Amino acid sequence: MALKIYKPGEGYWTRTLTWIGSGTLVLSGILYIWDQMSVITTNTAYWQGGMAISMVVFWGCLLYWILNKKNVVEFFISTEAEMKKVNWPSRKEVMGSTIVVIGGTIFLALLLLAIQIVFAKAFTWMGVLQGG
Repeated sequence: MALKIYKPGEGYWTRTLTWIGSGTLVLSGILYIWDQMSVITTNTAYWQGGMAISMVVFWGCLLYWILNKKNVVEFFISTEAEMKKVNWPSRKEVMGSTIVVIGGTIFLALLLLAIQIVFAKAFTWMGVLQGG
């Protein structure tokens, strides 16, 4: 049973999202190489299609092998179990924290703007900068 999935019912979401992320990276690489191969003047479509198919098969087999190893699967299963234990904040807490962060950022930006204006005036008065 070479294609048997190790513990198939566990760690579903971590496995699925890892496959989606890995597949996105592989497809991005294939599209990049596809674009680079457009300089071939004879039978370009055949070369590009052959490269794309071979890359999908190669990376698909490699990812299946890596993501079905016992240690990797155990990590995915424990990760998903730990994520179920996380105490997620309420919407009210997230909104309050977001307002504090945005307010602090605006305050810091205005403070740095005021400091920059003061230094610019001081250096212009000392003759280090030329004022306009």
